[in-house]
Amino acid sequence: MKEKLIDLFEYTYHFNAEVIKVIAENRELVDDKTISLINHTLNAQQIWNARIKGETTFEVWQINPFESLQEINHKNFLKSIDLISNLDLDKRIEYQNSRGTKFENSIFEMLFHAVNHSTYHRGQINSLLRQNGITPVAADYIFYKR
Repeated sequence: MKEKLIDLFEYTYHFNAEVIKVIAENRELVDDKTISLINHTLNAQQIWNARIKGETTFEVWQINPFESLQEINHKNFLKSIDLISNLDLDKRIEYQNSRGTKFENSIFEMLFHAVNHSTYHRGQINSLLRQNGITPVAADYIFYKR
């Protein structure tokens, strides 16, 4: 199971990087919503990683300097891989969401959610890219595996 989850984070890392690259190459055509969504996508992975470790989290919708997005993506990836490699994925973690409500989920559930969440928002970003005349990133998992 750990190997499959690592594979999903490699996929997530790869296509987050590709989306950031396309946005960088087309900054003059990219709208604020796209910038907000790519930041939110990266912030969310950082938040889930930090919740697992009990560390300080980003804000859900904070806007990071654009030049730092590839580095944030890379740090998120390394942290996720470290968590998968070194923790019991069945361990349950209590955490609070951004509204302060307490929940408890397994590490696997939290990490799988981070992958799924990223995929969802990359789809939204691709729709916005297309609306702004930019060729979207073909980011389906099967394309990554080909």
